Amino acid sequence: MRGMDIEQYLKEKQQHLSKSSSRIRNFSVFDFNYIPPKPLMREEVKPIIDALLRYQQTGIANNVLILGCRGSGKSVMAKYLLKTLSARGKLQLAYVNCRQHNTSFKILASLLNVKPRGFGLDELWELFTSSFKSRTVFILDEVDMISERDRHKDILYLISRSPNNYMAVLLSNNPRFINNLDESTRSTLQPEIIHFRSYNAREVQQILIDRAEIGLKSMPNQIINQIAAMTVKNTNSDVRVAIKTLYRWALEPELPLQEAFERARRDILVDVIKDLNDKNIIMLKAAMVQADGYVKDAYREYCKISSQYKEEPFSYMHYYTNLSYLQSLGLVALVSAKVNRTYTNRIQATFDPTVFEAVWSVRFG
Repeated sequence: MRGMDIEQYLKEKQQHLSKSSSRIRNFSVFDFNYIPPKPLMREEVKPIIDALLRYQQTGIANNVLILGCRGSGKSVMAKYLLKTLSARGKLQLAYVNCRQHNTSFKILASLLNVKPRGFGLDELWELFTSSFKSRTVFILDEVDMISERDRHKDILYLISRSPNNYMAVLLSNNPRFINNLDESTRSTLQPEIIHFRSYNAREVQQILIDRAEIGLKSMPNQIINQIAAMTVKNTNSDVRVAIKTLYRWALEPELPLQEAFERARRDILVDVIKDLNDKNIIMLKAAMVQADGYVKDAYREYCKISSQYKEEPFSYMHYYTNLSYLQSLGLVALVSAKVNRTYTNRIQATFDPTVFEAVWSVRFG
């Protein structure tokens, strides 16, 4: 007996999604680029607002570095403040995601809306300073993604030394980012460091309620409570997983909630791993291969694999810095272990090996 053909499956799936999507009032609230009309207020936001208002009033820059794990609300808050302050017209704001524009050269070209070819960095900076003469705030999202080719992170040096007194708001997942800057940049930038802690269950609930009020036709309070609990317990409170789980549940009501959550978490995990550079991917591979998980043994394995794929390995110091970064992404955990009479750290991988291997095969074959 012949089974369902492709055309029949497409037709039935389309009818199913059309029927279930009637529960959704506004699809856009489930997009990660959505900016809520009133983001969750938290204590960490206050010093950022204070610094921006001081700069608006005095013209004296108070640079800020916002640190926090993925899904802790850094980007949403930065974009909301950008939108709100831009509407008031008191400050010029220059927003760039450094994952998309990963060198000082590309950052300036993006802000000026010019093609980078044909210009030198000094020329682009001169063009920028002549175009942005009033009080201007640089918001550099995922600033830790500036390429290693841009070793000195020249854009940060230029901002911090500009006679125009520009202000920088830097967002990073890497808690050791500031330590990786050269001394001259660090000494002039001198950012106020603000840590965005992970959301608690009540805060995740409130974020989901706010989205559901706009995006859904009814409020599924019990479902929201369950999603919030799973998110805090299993994802280091990554609110993106919570939002995507709620979306999947609304669109596919026949799907068990636990399965909707696991699919959402897997989708986010794939994106996180795919966005890593080759060196970080090799670090994760070494952590999987090295059975005992001790950091120094994993580092030796990392160097071995790097050599195999003709990749220049990190020094041990930079390797350890990047371990902290991977931990901030929720991909590994560093656990203290006693060996004989001393303590050392072990690396525990917290990601799905099948997801990682799929990314590895695409990246390295």
